[in-house]
Amino acid sequence: MYAPERQQEILRLARDSGRVDVLSLADGFQVTAETVRRDLKALDRAGLLRRVHGGAIPAGRLDFEPDLAERESTAADEKDRIAHAALAELPAEGSVILDAGSTVARLANAVPLECGLTVVTHALPVAARLADHPGIDLHLVGGRVRHRTRAAVDAWALRAYGEIRADVAFLGANGFAPGSGLTTPDLAEAAVKRAVAAAARRVVLLADSAKYGQEHFARFADLSGVDLLITDTGLSPDDAARIEAAGTEVVRA
Repeated sequence: MYAPERQQEILRLARDSGRVDVLSLADGFQVTAETVRRDLKALDRAGLLRRVHGGAIPAGRLDFEPDLAERESTAADEKDRIAHAALAELPAEGSVILDAGSTVARLANAVPLECGLTVVTHALPVAARLADHPGIDLHLVGGRVRHRTRAAVDAWALRAYGEIRADVAFLGANGFAPGSGLTTPDLAEAAVKRAVAAAARRVVLLADSAKYGQEHFARFADLSGVDLLITDTGLSPDDAARIEAAGTEVVRA
């Protein structure tokens, strides 16, 4: 396959799925990762794709948001490692907020049976995982439920988070970077995430490395406002050092 044909197919794949990644493309086309990066660079220069860490998204798609099933199956091994590393950040007693997000939901699923905590969440998948936990005092925040994320948003949720002060908040994000901060495609979702961060004494971001460098429509926090980032080893040591230099501790699980 010639380069123009390959680039046309890459563009089609990106438009169909909302994102392409370098390693999958290299495997699919049986070429080197460097060849794929050159293709993505050419498509980026042409204004057809926008390069992000590890791959590319269609140009102008800062609002792209995969559905829940797709997020659950993406980077599953990395998310499992992140969730298990996050268990060390659960307080021995006290209260935590669990944000909406597939990695945070994995943390909820991994909470040990002997754990006794007050947990607040606006995410239905998180609540479903903890509803039968014998040691958890679960508080479900209400509001309008977004179908794509199964998370409550708008005034009810914002008001509830304005009335509490938790020990730790575990946040999810669609993208993060030192410059653009933490971002997500939806403004209502971003407002609740902002309220979650403000309602806790300590903020822990759970985000796989593929989200590093991604930038979405709605910004809800500075990365410097995060106390700890737990990610996977796909984030390079140099990138981790840059994040830590800005004041955020990094754990690469």
